[in-house]
Amino acid sequence: MNAINDLWPEARHKGVLRLVTAGSVDDGKSTLIGRLLLDSKGVFADQLSAIAGSRYSRAPDDALDLALLTDGLEAEREQGITIDVAYRYFATPARKFIIADAPGHEQYTRNMVTGASTADAAVILIDAARAESGNLLPQTKRHATLAQLLGLRHMVFAINKMDQVQWSEAVFERIRASVTELAQRLSMAAPHCVPLSALTGDNVVRPSGHMPWYGGEPLLPLLESLPLTADASKNSVRFFVQWVIRHEGSSTRAFRGYAGQLQGGMLRVGDEVQVLPSGEAARVRALQRGDEPLDAAAAGDSITLVLDREIDVSRGDLLVSPEAPPQVTREFEADLCWLDRQALQPARWYWLKQGARLTQARITAITARRDISELRTVPSSEPLQSNDIGRVQIRTRDALALDDYSAERATGAFILIDDASHQTAAAGMARLPA
Repeated sequence: MNAINDLWPEARHKGVLRLVTAGSVDDGKSTLIGRLLLDSKGVFADQLSAIAGSRYSRAPDDALDLALLTDGLEAEREQGITIDVAYRYFATPARKFIIADAPGHEQYTRNMVTGASTADAAVILIDAARAESGNLLPQTKRHATLAQLLGLRHMVFAINKMDQVQWSEAVFERIRASVTELAQRLSMAAPHCVPLSALTGDNVVRPSGHMPWYGGEPLLPLLESLPLTADASKNSVRFFVQWVIRHEGSSTRAFRGYAGQLQGGMLRVGDEVQVLPSGEAARVRALQRGDEPLDAAAAGDSITLVLDREIDVSRGDLLVSPEAPPQVTREFEADLCWLDRQALQPARWYWLKQGARLTQARITAITARRDISELRTVPSSEPLQSNDIGRVQIRTRDALALDDYSAERATGAFILIDDASHQTAAAGMARLPA
């Protein structure tokens, strides 16, 4: 990140847009990110030399295989597909970016969920040659559905490989009509659609001379103009205790502090906080970032917090502002993205991890499933299979402090872990009554 700041020092205070690229296999996600890095001067000369001489290059003799800038695993380069999430950083004079390059293969949907879970925006690629009739692929629909469920604020559909359909406006309009219908059925805000070619660079950073009929912005200027996430400091205080620190032993300067990252709100010395699930209250006596004392901390800060009185606070507890606390409950409704190869088994217990809290949980009922082909929710009590999305009822062994996911992502999100294989079984989003 220092190199980025040195390259574009004026972008240092412009904020960061976190985005994920998604879509089906071979839609060109890795190539698009490589093009963005290359054309924004985010690639070093030795990196270009390395990919130019790579034995895995699938580009024509006079071109670079830009996908190799993000596909770093040996298996990815051998097969020409993305398997794991690759994070890349770059900046322009207007903004800094963190991009997660997510796999398109259905088998790696769990990795797409991982990349999208911290993103503000999604760039969903569509291969114009494969969708020129207007029929969107199932994985494109699945990724759009997941992005909508995960609460991403901005959705951009990049209609890629326009060079393979002779830069046809008619093809673009057919695909855009299908995207608009998809957005309506998913209750999304009107999405942005950008025709481009990641291979040639047309309409990625600069306008394309091959598509004079397109009057919108190229992809990068559009991403630079997207509003950033609302100021999290205006939200209610949410602080998961990740570590209990006994500082300075038995000396006169000794104190017990609680370390973690402030997920939302603004904390100041003297503020009252409530500890959940116990309900005990205290005031903030001191705040520290490392050895530096602070008067206040904002959302995103990693801090150590000291209270004005000794109360029982443990790892996994949630400190909140008393005037706007989350719900404390052992039973709740949630949407699950089932990621395990083994089907959901309602009769067994799973580990549930929310923030730094770990407890056991059971699925007491399955009430609905999302039909990806028809883009609708259908009543169903059948166990969820790999990559299914469903609505369930959950009961936990210990009480959890939960917000509705749409209101507070940090305290509304959780994962389920298989207690035998220790694999992540599902990503969950709490859905609580208003």
